[in-house]
Amino acid sequence: MSAVLLGGAGRWTDPWHPFAETNAAIAEIAADAGVPLEQPDDVDTALAGFASGPLPSLVVVNVGLPRDERPVPFTDAVRGFHRLLASPVPLLVLHVSTTSFADDDAWERAVGGVWVRGTTMHPPYGPARVRVVDDEHPITAGSSDFTLQDERYTRLRVAPDVRVLLEHEHEGERHPLAWVHERAGGGTTVHDALGHSAASFASPEHRAFLRRALVFLTR
Repeated sequence: MSAVLLGGAGRWTDPWHPFAETNAAIAEIAADAGVPLEQPDDVDTALAGFASGPLPSLVVVNVGLPRDERPVPFTDAVRGFHRLLASPVPLLVLHVSTTSFADDDAWERAVGGVWVRGTTMHPPYGPARVRVVDDEHPITAGSSDFTLQDERYTRLRVAPDVRVLLEHEHEGERHPLAWVHERAGGGTTVHDALGHSAASFASPEHRAFLRRALVFLTR
């Protein structure tokens, strides 16, 4: 199977994130990186399909937390979801996706971090100064600090063994924004907490980060 974008649509949306425009921006950047993405119409159906047969070569996740009081994901999709997370398939996990798949520890372990209700927050949307922490990793080598219009996720719960690439500062403390995580099943996850709206993906530096992340994951 080719690379897949699990993009916010249907019940996998929320009132605060313009998923149609961020999904389109992600697909454009991926195509520019030579990684065309297929976007299934329904996230639950796609997850159920991962339960058997070939898995995709890459999965990009840009979804919200369903608020319809139905399981996340549906029962018949759980096996496919967990099979994907335990596989060597590389994952690129973006922005609000750390709030998704609530209460599933496998998701936190696969991403290397998670939004914690009542603890994690973000300052008001606006100019966000991003600091490059690791200029030796292939994704960020030679990169410089940059500013873009975005949300700065703050106080995420982050595993101690991730390799932090980007961070920001809030109230005198530094907070990871992007990292690389080697999963127990042999797969690699790149997490990028940026990406609230199309303005984030219009940033040349953010676009370059994502292109290099995609190339790194599909190397």
